[in-house]
Amino acid sequence: MSLVEFAVLSGLYWEPETVTPLYTAGITEIDDATLRACCTVAVAGGATMVLADHNVRSSSTPRSCNSFANRIFSDMAGDITIIVDDVSFLLHKFPLVSQSGKIRKMVAESKDPNLSNLDLVNFPGGPEAFELAAKFCYGINFEITTANIAHIHCAAEYLEMTEDYRDENLLTRTEAYLNEVVTSSLEKSIQVLCSCETILPLADNSGIIDKCVDAIAENACKEQLVEGLSRLECDSGHIDGKDRCLEWWIEDLSGLKIDLYKRIITVMVSRGIRQDSVIASIMHYAQSSLKGIGKSQIWNPARTTPVTVEDSQRVIVETLVTLLPTEKSSSIPIDFLFGMLRLAVMVDSSFACRLALERRIAARLDMVSLDDLLIPSGQNGDSLFDVDTIHRILVHFLQIIEQENDEDCGYESEGGMSSPRHSTLLKVGRLIDAYLAEIAPDPYLSFQKFIAMIEVLPDYARVIDDDLYRAVDIYLKAHPMLTEHVRKKICKFIDCEKLSQEACNHAAQNDRLPAHMAVRVLYFEQLRLKTAMTMTGPSALSGYMSHKICSSGAPSAPMSPRDTYASLRRENRDLKLEISRMRVRLSDLEKEQVCMKQGMLDKSGNGKTFLTLISKKFGMFAGPTSGHQRKPGTGKKSRSSGRRRGYSIS
Repeated sequence: MSLVEFAVLSGLYWEPETVTPLYTAGITEIDDATLRACCTVAVAGGATMVLADHNVRSSSTPRSCNSFANRIFSDMAGDITIIVDDVSFLLHKFPLVSQSGKIRKMVAESKDPNLSNLDLVNFPGGPEAFELAAKFCYGINFEITTANIAHIHCAAEYLEMTEDYRDENLLTRTEAYLNEVVTSSLEKSIQVLCSCETILPLADNSGIIDKCVDAIAENACKEQLVEGLSRLECDSGHIDGKDRCLEWWIEDLSGLKIDLYKRIITVMVSRGIRQDSVIASIMHYAQSSLKGIGKSQIWNPARTTPVTVEDSQRVIVETLVTLLPTEKSSSIPIDFLFGMLRLAVMVDSSFACRLALERRIAARLDMVSLDDLLIPSGQNGDSLFDVDTIHRILVHFLQIIEQENDEDCGYESEGGMSSPRHSTLLKVGRLIDAYLAEIAPDPYLSFQKFIAMIEVLPDYARVIDDDLYRAVDIYLKAHPMLTEHVRKKICKFIDCEKLSQEACNHAAQNDRLPAHMAVRVLYFEQLRLKTAMTMTGPSALSGYMSHKICSSGAPSAPMSPRDTYASLRRENRDLKLEISRMRVRLSDLEKEQVCMKQGMLDKSGNGKTFLTLISKKFGMFAGPTSGHQRKPGTGKKSRSSGRRRGYSIS
């Protein structure tokens, strides 16, 4: 037996004072090289390894390792037991203290000269990582991969396996693998990040996270540059290769946890990655990580089943919203924004998160469809639809329109009524009226919310009030228990002058409307008929506009230049709106005049003309505020006799 084998078998402790066995053999000191030689010669001497029993029973005492040697050498007993997460490893001090600074310090600082047990608390990677570190100490080969590199690197840092104790120690080997193999590949960097999720604090402190994140961003930018150069050399028919190039790393990123994903996207944006690539990645991550949230909650009026929302889902929604590009761009699909808004309502995300989505949607409200606005309510006992969210979106939209108007420095041109801004407002007005008609049958919808949605739009956002009248009529039919006072409050927003002839006919026969509403409708219908009989052609438009201008009055007090300019702009806008209304009205009147003349010819042979019947119908009304009272029993007769073609919307 050689001297080195004798030293290993004698159980020599690594302490400066404990050198008696070797001193008796004629050796007066021992250094690191001698210790490494002990391990190397012992392993090379042909000693056999004995694996531990794989059927380990759980008990209160530490378990033996089920995948590493319970005893390394068959003819040499271990002298120290390392415990990692209740798993014990029976090993030898020499191989460990010669390469691990932490174990060397623990042995040296122990007051027990016969120390035989060491407990490594909070060991990164658990028993599996320590097993690989122990194999390295014994010179046993194993493979470093992207799946275990993070655990091995953190284990080497924990054990202090640095160059101070051995050349090319384990920490040096892992750093070389990270720098030469991992960071050069985007795919391998993502794989290492995925393996870091179980040891995230230690991996972050060791610098692995920063290395991988920087490598992913750098490699993605390189691929973007190469792709741009390749597209210059390709025809337009090969653009599909762009999507294939983006898909592979976007899909890989969706497997990361949200905190790591956020760090990667933030670095990518700072490195100048394309905005459409960032948006595509965010959309894919949302689709893969938020799939199926709140399905039991959608369209459930009773909401008797409680919906469990995990905090992680709320964090994902809020984080993805913050990662969306801040620039005003239409590259984000509007349906994705509404999908995120629905999820934000379902998971009860923060108000700031929902407000950010609402403002983005408000900036492009003219591109929204009716189905997008039908957001299910996330509150118990509330209406079927989230009306408050749509109301806030509409308020943001009107604020944007007002800001754009304030930024204008000159007077509006003659084509202001057909300007893109005003056309957008009219389009949104029609959309909101359609939305009101859609939510009106909801039995849980309060009249306060319904009125709030009506009055938020300015008067000039509606040229014709037919759609608004239809929505009000549907709401009154779905809520028959409303009092007369509430019905008056709802109907006061309908401008009878802006109702078409067909809508007026229907309103005059509608028993759901309050009485004063029917009087107003009949009065304005009478005025319209008189105007049609006395004025035709362009004179009708000029006479009506002259009346409007004269009735507007003049300012009662001197105004500042700024107020004067604002007043002129409002008057200009109102006049152009009236012109637009009168054009529509004139077309209706011309059609009505043709019908009346034809009716007069058809009825002339019966002794009573059609005009006589109309006069009898409306002659009793001097105006909407007339002091004449309706005779008993004559009101219903007058209404029923005026029925013509139907306009039933119920």
